[in-house]
Amino acid sequence: MSFSRPARPSLQGSNFDIAIIGGGINGVAIARECALAGRRVLLVEQADFASGTTSRATRIIHGGLRYLEHGEIGLVRESLRERERLLRERPHLVHPLEFVLALPTHGIKRSALAIRIGIWLYRRAARSHAAAANGSLAALESSLDRGLNLSLFPYEDAQCEYPERLVAEWIAEAAEAGAIVRNYTVALEILTREGKARGLRLRDSITNEESEATADWIVNAAGPWADELLKSSQLEHRQLIGGVRGSHLVLPVFNGAPTQAVYAEAADGRTVFVIPWAGQVLVGTTEVPQEEAPDRAEPTLPEIEYLLAAVRMLFPQSGIGTTDIRYSYAGVRPLPYSPRESLSAISRRHLLHHHLEDGVAGLITVIGGKLTTAAALARDCALMMGVKAPDMNATTVAIESGSGIESALSEWSRRIALVGHIPTATAAAIVEWHGRRAEFIVRISSQDEALRRPLCPHSEHIVAEAVEAVQRESAVTLADILLRRVPVALGACWDEDCSRTAAERIGSVLGWTEALQRTELESFVEERRRFLHPARAAARAQNRESLFVERMR
Repeated sequence: MSFSRPARPSLQGSNFDIAIIGGGINGVAIARECALAGRRVLLVEQADFASGTTSRATRIIHGGLRYLEHGEIGLVRESLRERERLLRERPHLVHPLEFVLALPTHGIKRSALAIRIGIWLYRRAARSHAAAANGSLAALESSLDRGLNLSLFPYEDAQCEYPERLVAEWIAEAAEAGAIVRNYTVALEILTREGKARGLRLRDSITNEESEATADWIVNAAGPWADELLKSSQLEHRQLIGGVRGSHLVLPVFNGAPTQAVYAEAADGRTVFVIPWAGQVLVGTTEVPQEEAPDRAEPTLPEIEYLLAAVRMLFPQSGIGTTDIRYSYAGVRPLPYSPRESLSAISRRHLLHHHLEDGVAGLITVIGGKLTTAAALARDCALMMGVKAPDMNATTVAIESGSGIESALSEWSRRIALVGHIPTATAAAIVEWHGRRAEFIVRISSQDEALRRPLCPHSEHIVAEAVEAVQRESAVTLADILLRRVPVALGACWDEDCSRTAAERIGSVLGWTEALQRTELESFVEERRRFLHPARAAARAQNRESLFVERMR
């Protein structure tokens, strides 16, 4: 059985109601919103969907507790509302996570009473009464540096371990609603005539074809690349984006590692998170102006040392050193250009700039935004274009919560296991990443033993998920599959044997020749290295992967 990649028909001469540039979470959310409302939609992305800023985030869905300090009450309310929507609609991907605000008792500007009042207001806005259990707080307190004399303030937010998966689901839903979605398609120019945006000049990086498509509205959701696109289109405008780099570390689970997300302050008073993630520990983030092109963003040595110092300060018993760092990655937040403001004070609220004031109608540039509020941004953008949003009560819930999300997911996993005659652990892994699509994937896998094989010896995820990625979720390359659709290559186990095994098993099912398998494997190894920067985090990892690529040639 072989599953080939879907065809990519030419876009030359095509006409759309709305054309969107940029396949991060914001652009994908806009495409989905407009397609569900019945509009003819084109979405193009120069690389792969969710391969830029979206995949380089701190991976939390939060209401923005710290925004209260800046008086952004409206943003907090919106964020909390969207957090609850995601928890309800995507419970397999977005789940509650216990957070603990850890601040030194002495030497801080805020009193304990002020902090407790802030958290009380936060919970009240979220209609939540959740708090950390005394036992888990005691365990955390025993691991933290007692010399800092920290006060702990528990509250609840949420985590989306894999926002790449959320984007994949929204991409599939947009396409099923009629949108044309194209990754590896570069927007060379926004075409204007007589003071109106009329269409796009495009180049398909897969077929090398250049084409022109027309549209009534153009949305520039290119994130940190937005200004560059306007410049290449020779459109006059003031600078809109002030790119701010945020770097992260991925560490092994160390001695005393928290089971909660710890929200603390580094030595300079900046916010830092230490979060359990994918069987590892995620630490972030920094705030540094990105002077170079966004695609050249990577953690600098000072940023790595800064984050590592914060972990050691909080958890002195951890024994964590530079050689323990598994990966480091960086993304560029497309915040509003605000040269006179401190980076931490720049609002995280999204802005929609209609270029009518610049003499071009029908063109909107998206500024800012975050994972939590992407769907709200999409609704605002749709309204600006006169698109009536679909009935909010008609949204499909991925998993019926019933007697609780955890029990619902467990019951669904048991049903899937029976349907596909597969181990419950495999079924649970598929449900966790695919929700209701899990049953379809498992039914497909029952047709061929090759589809039921694990992607690597350490994983419960199977080859059939890779087929789903290609046929429904617009994956093109091996890297698309393993880093963003079925992101097993971000896990703690991944090594060169995993890469080789996955390439062989996926390639055989997709009908790849041995030469294509080898090419895809080498490209994947290189893209993973560029994304996760193992060479910067630990030189030994670079040496192992470099030797591996050489052996494959």
